[in-house]
Amino acid sequence: MRKFDASNCKVMPWKNGGGITTEIAIEPADATLDNFEWRISSAQVATSGPFSHFPEIDRSLAVLEGSGLQLRVDDAQQATLTAASTPFVFRGEQGIEATLLDGPITDFNVMTRRTRWTHALERLQFCGDTSLARRADQVFIYCARGADIACSNALGQGIALDAGDSVLVGSTDGEQIQLSSASPADLYIAHLSLQEAKNAR
Repeated sequence: MRKFDASNCKVMPWKNGGGITTEIAIEPADATLDNFEWRISSAQVATSGPFSHFPEIDRSLAVLEGSGLQLRVDDAQQATLTAASTPFVFRGEQGIEATLLDGPITDFNVMTRRTRWTHALERLQFCGDTSLARRADQVFIYCARGADIACSNALGQGIALDAGDSVLVGSTDGEQIQLSSASPADLYIAHLSLQEAKNAR
């Protein structure tokens, strides 16, 4: 298990220069926006405008805070994304124009290079004790809301998550992840599967 503290995240401009994003995690650790294998980030979106282009990248986007976005895809399809919506899945090559519904929002973004990785993003809200099956090579858990959330692996190793913190769980951590919180918690779970391992099954 590897923890990513909110205080250590890297703040940087968007690829298209249209805003600022907080890079939570990237693989490999020294990768750039042009050669990463997967990347997890969160952005403050204060103005409407186009998304950055990321060729060969698959993306999932969720709204954490704010009223939401109206998305226009390739000048045709439209979708409304709010904090209550399931994550919006799209390809980095697509032309996405975002219009704020009512003021700034904060989003959560998962990106994987499709020749190497696939991913699925889900939301988990709970209070008390629950478990999560590790159904991918790596599982990235981001705490959007909550405090002192206990996260432990099958080996009995554990860490605590506060809002903005994350943990990466790998194959050596076992098949089950135990979660416990005395207060309501809101997590986003990215299941990251390596293409080579997937094809070998």
